[in-house]
Amino acid sequence: MSFMVLLRTAWKALLRNLSRSLLTMLGIIIGVGAVIASVAIGAGAQAVVLKQIESLGANLIVISPGSVTTGGVSLGSGARTTLTLEDVTSIVANVPEVAAAAPYSSTSAQVVAGGVNWFTVIGGTTPAWPIVGNWNMAQGTFFTQDDVTRVSKVAVLGSTVAANLFPAGGAVGTTIIVKSVPFRVLGVLTAKGQTGFGRDQDDVVIVPISTHQERLTGQTWVNTILVSASTADTVAGVIDSGERLLRLVHHLAPTAPDDFTIRNIANVQQVRIATSGAQALLLAAVAIVSLVVGGIGIMNIMLVSVTERTREIGLRMAVGARGRDILLQFLIEALTMASAGGVIGIGMGIGVSFLVSTFAGWPTVVSGFSIVLGFASAACTGVVFGFYPARRAAGLEPIDALRYE
Repeated sequence: MSFMVLLRTAWKALLRNLSRSLLTMLGIIIGVGAVIASVAIGAGAQAVVLKQIESLGANLIVISPGSVTTGGVSLGSGARTTLTLEDVTSIVANVPEVAAAAPYSSTSAQVVAGGVNWFTVIGGTTPAWPIVGNWNMAQGTFFTQDDVTRVSKVAVLGSTVAANLFPAGGAVGTTIIVKSVPFRVLGVLTAKGQTGFGRDQDDVVIVPISTHQERLTGQTWVNTILVSASTADTVAGVIDSGERLLRLVHHLAPTAPDDFTIRNIANVQQVRIATSGAQALLLAAVAIVSLVVGGIGIMNIMLVSVTERTREIGLRMAVGARGRDILLQFLIEALTMASAGGVIGIGMGIGVSFLVSTFAGWPTVVSGFSIVLGFASAACTGVVFGFYPARRAAGLEPIDALRYE
């Protein structure tokens, strides 16, 4: 018998008991839909995390002050005041794998522009900060090293601050007041949105670090040093070299603990990637269970079909059908049923992914790989679980089959 004849026979057998066939395919439909939805949700979560890593800056390394203990009470990380502008200069000059380094200190203050005010973060840094943090200008320009040297009263606004202080636009060239100090606005940063921890990166005003220290806070130290390695492969080397350099610059004894902390932001984000991957694996496990359940349903129905069509099988054998023809016929029926369920499941998985993205706000990415994987899983399930009933049908004796009541 030709393949097309067997395929038509399989379709007729499925359509003869349509409701039973649909119920049998339900496990396959749910399994394939779960495969596509789980892969889409996992891929979407990883895409968001990777975007957040890029928004924080390429190969970013964060150096913060260490903890300090007073009277037996630990004040926690960042309590020391050991990081200085000279540390930044030393890192740039002595660690060759560093692409850029920038100090960063922050304070909170009310910013006033005309009759409007906004409470935000005031950050102090150098012109290397946009390079390290992967920031671009939406309007105007960033301040220069000459502004840092001359302690200029200039500022760059984050998009959130600009939108609230100047809702009609035109922030560049205006004057804002921070702690009674007037600042001329040089530019507005391109919006980045929230970090993975929910902080609005655009709710900030950036001023020269010298102006921040002398005009706003009176600090002689910096809160953080942001370092960008030249490539991803050099991050570990920069961390190691930076640690040894800072210990030397800070005159720490060999047995003394570090008075600073070095963190690689990418490593923190990799934990989130692993978490989203674990969630995707959990959903995939549910999909596998559904496929197995669907496969058992196909095997059960095919066994019932073999019993119901015993006389038909005997008649086919009597007119010349071989055992392999009967085997192939029932195998194609199982494969057709599973494949049809796979197609419906693909549609359901894409629909679920769209609904999750639209109503739950969870990012999803439906890939061609997940569609191929879902359909292949359904087809394999049909072949694996349909083989035993097909083999049983092919093993019937023609005489016994014809006598079957």
